[in-house]
Amino acid sequence: MTLSTTVRQQVLVLYLDTSALDSWVKGWARYDGTGRTRPTTGDSDEPPYRTGVEALLDGWRLFQASQLIPPYPGAEHETSFLKHEFFFERLVETAEEPG
Repeated sequence: MTLSTTVRQQVLVLYLDTSALDSWVKGWARYDGTGRTRPTTGDSDEPPYRTGVEALLDGWRLFQASQLIPPYPGAEHETSFLKHEFFFERLVETAEEPG
């Protein structure tokens, strides 16, 4: 039997303290299109990287960053979504059986 190789995507979402890629990770989510792992929310106490730059150094490619939107007047101290969101991807080769 011959195995074929396919490229699959892994996605890493990092929520940083500020809009700078070298700021600290405050939250994260991982998704694995290879099926090798099944990460879930809250499955670890430590972030996969301390900063967004560390993810870049480990081979992740940045493909989206959230818009910088200033707080509305009077809402500077209200809580809401984590606004410094960065999406990274890594392409991984996988072996699959044909058919």
